[in-house]
Amino acid sequence: MLIRCEKSLKNSINFTEFLPVMKFDRRDLTSSELKHLYEAILRPRLIEEKMLILLRQNKISKWFSGIGQEAIAVGLTEALEKDEYILPMHRNLGVFTSRNMPFERLFAQWQGTMMGYTKGRDRSFHFGTNEHHIVGMISHLGPQNGVADGIALATKLKKEKKVTAVFNGDGGTSEGDFHEAVNVAAVWDLPVIFVIENNGYGLSTPSNEQFRCKSFVDKAIGYGIEGVQVDGNNILEVYSTIKKIAEDIRKNPRPILLECITFRMRGHEEASGTKYVPQELMDTWAKKDPVENYEKFLVVESILDQKEIDTIRKKIKKEIEAGLETAFAETHPEANTETELNDVYAPFTPTITSPSGKTSEKRFIDAISDGLRQSMERHSNLVLMGQDIADYGGVFKITDGFVKQFGKARVRNTPICESAILGAGLGLSIKGMKAMVEMQFADFVSEGITQIVNNLAKAHWRWGQHADVVVRMPTGAGTAAGPFHSQSNEAWFFHTPGLKVVYPSNPYDAKGLLCASFEDPNPVMYFEHKLLYRSIKEMVPDDYYTVEIGKAKLVNEGNDVSIITYGMGVHWAKEILESMPDVQADVLDLRTLLPWDKEAVQQTIKKTNRVLILHEDTLTGGIGAEISAWINEHCFQYLDAPVMRVASLDTAIPFAPTLEQNFLAKGRLKSKLSELLAF
Repeated sequence: MLIRCEKSLKNSINFTEFLPVMKFDRRDLTSSELKHLYEAILRPRLIEEKMLILLRQNKISKWFSGIGQEAIAVGLTEALEKDEYILPMHRNLGVFTSRNMPFERLFAQWQGTMMGYTKGRDRSFHFGTNEHHIVGMISHLGPQNGVADGIALATKLKKEKKVTAVFNGDGGTSEGDFHEAVNVAAVWDLPVIFVIENNGYGLSTPSNEQFRCKSFVDKAIGYGIEGVQVDGNNILEVYSTIKKIAEDIRKNPRPILLECITFRMRGHEEASGTKYVPQELMDTWAKKDPVENYEKFLVVESILDQKEIDTIRKKIKKEIEAGLETAFAETHPEANTETELNDVYAPFTPTITSPSGKTSEKRFIDAISDGLRQSMERHSNLVLMGQDIADYGGVFKITDGFVKQFGKARVRNTPICESAILGAGLGLSIKGMKAMVEMQFADFVSEGITQIVNNLAKAHWRWGQHADVVVRMPTGAGTAAGPFHSQSNEAWFFHTPGLKVVYPSNPYDAKGLLCASFEDPNPVMYFEHKLLYRSIKEMVPDDYYTVEIGKAKLVNEGNDVSIITYGMGVHWAKEILESMPDVQADVLDLRTLLPWDKEAVQQTIKKTNRVLILHEDTLTGGIGAEISAWINEHCFQYLDAPVMRVASLDTAIPFAPTLEQNFLAKGRLKSKLSELLAF
């Protein structure tokens, strides 16, 4: 059954409507191809049957069963080319087996041993492998769709004529990430097949409590794309439909929403059970078993006989037992703290490019624009993405003129879909490209937190995939922009291993650190204080250069006290010191907040024996709290006074200029500094 969106169903899906007869149409498939599909669909079923036995024997810890849904994963994977990426979910074992993944490695992954794909760091199907062109899910439903967009965008930019397929459960389509990614794919004409396994339940919640649409092909209409519906239990229908779709969108790139009607015959995971499902429904769908029905078809058509079936089953079971024997011979990995910490970031030894040639006076904003432009010239695989960054040049005009120089393929206006675009950045990285994602204001990054802290930050540590993404973050107060355009939210990311957080205070560092961020294969949150954009300027080299990430800079020297700060705090510190001529202070500009320069902090404390930590962010839970704790633990013997902090009030940022100035740390800096010196 194939229904495009313009012929959508008039009534709600009846999950028994496919029951009467499963009609298998072999079309032009040879007997050899039909037998191959049989082995392919039987393989995950036999593995599952074995895993359910092992689960009862307490030899595996958990299992998400795809029994009854194998035709979708197998049909799709067999229909696509081997080097086309698939982003599966828990119940898509057939994707992994159809890509000929070694059983011993797959089983070891489920056991959490070193032979698996995540070194024991993640479970079941939460992994990727570029060798097999598979990118596994994370537990947050939906983010895989944005990643699929990025992979598809890369194939389109490279003119590879490839398709990307991404799986979703019917319940997961309620997530914002799904809507964002489908919308982006529609706007950009990306060759993505959004597969929806409509099995009637999101865990225990039935479809009528999940959504009101009549079918998912109806949703396709809302995105302006095509929707196709198939019997998800009929492997030949799934295979032939996807084969046809894929061939079409390789030539004419665009997204397709593919709804596969199926049913989950076991619990969400085995501990859940299926008591919430009416027995009549279970009995009905048992008659539509995709493996049994296809097997019967092949027997009736004299393509297989019972002897051949027994031989195939025996062969697969032998392979399973061999894989289990190898996998079970391994024990859990021996913990090594150094290894765990070293794998947080993708290995990278920067080569610092020193400035040369002429310099010219540049504002902070000009330096950022200059660094961005020269990075685009240097890295032909770098793609810029953000709201209004193309012809309009961005709300701050940093990318003004970029479209003329680099074209709209590389300087891309995005829909207001922060999460999908951040996910697309990871997808581009998977395909060997670089990405910059501009948040129009740093405040709006909350819409994409999951992609940043769970996908970008963890990708390398989980499965060795770097995330070559720079997220530009116009930040900070002082412009009377109120609580949603003025936040200092760098501490949100300071707590997340795997990210690098950069926060320059001057034009020279702004350019050099931005260029360095694009060279680094790790995800970088790059903060730009909006008030500095047009308020400060200095002589900056015209040519390309880099400033090392992770190194602080002493911008003022003195023996009385150390002020440790960054961003706008550097300028506040200098200004206050000018009003206190009797105070000679070190001012240490951290420049990089993660990883921060502990050696430089310790060095200045040894020199002055007094330290004040200053930042624009609110006091409680700010970066200053962590630095203060570290100083107390590692530098206590050098201190002549307690570590003191100056930060903004623990409130949201008010709009009225008088209230905003009272909120900011600057007004309390002088008195706190005097208090510290008098201790």
